[in-house]
Amino acid sequence: MPIYSLPTAPIFPNPEQAEPNGLLAIGGDLGMERLVLAYSMGIFPWSSSGDPILWWSPHERAVFFPNGERLHRRSIRAIRRIPFEIRMDTCFEQVIRHCALVPRDGQQETWITAPMEAAYIELHRAGLAHSIETWLDGRLVGGLYGVSLGAAFFGESMFSLVDYASRAAFKTLCTNAWAWDFHFIDGQFPNDNLDSLGAVTIARSEFLARLGKALEEPTRRGKWSLDGDQ
Repeated sequence: MPIYSLPTAPIFPNPEQAEPNGLLAIGGDLGMERLVLAYSMGIFPWSSSGDPILWWSPHERAVFFPNGERLHRRSIRAIRRIPFEIRMDTCFEQVIRHCALVPRDGQQETWITAPMEAAYIELHRAGLAHSIETWLDGRLVGGLYGVSLGAAFFGESMFSLVDYASRAAFKTLCTNAWAWDFHFIDGQFPNDNLDSLGAVTIARSEFLARLGKALEEPTRRGKWSLDGDQ
């Protein structure tokens, strides 16, 4: 199948037309209108520094369904033992910066480029991107961020400066998402780490059908807090 070169207008081809590796289109911009449209169609940007913007729609998707997350007993005991404080949407810019800078095993460079940071910060200011933050002794030590539309949360990245900090943020995200009747949390490409946390791998067609249902629900737009108040 062809890889589409996007025009100036914020449009995308049918996500089912993606290459076998999930690559759908190239180019365009990271404006808020295009990003919101992309997520609503099950598409997301992911590219390395110096490359053009690449847009993906994997043929298989890693998804967490309500109460399907799974943390090892060791992680649960550690989260209970360590006096973490979890906050939401209090330092989004710091979280995305840490996600870009903190090294990961097997990853040579970050895909969170400066333009990507700026784009998601704009989404956050518009109340559509959110951070879940783990604090310890007054210091940010872990967290994650993603985009929320309708009753769906699209996880983007997480980081940890101390053991179990990102796990604590993930646990809190799940607890609140299910309390808010979210349909699922998207993990994008399946991998061993997501599998270990309880993600289920589903076909793109099923993901898009579930996404359509989730988008029928209102978006929890604005600043998030642990008790759901906005």
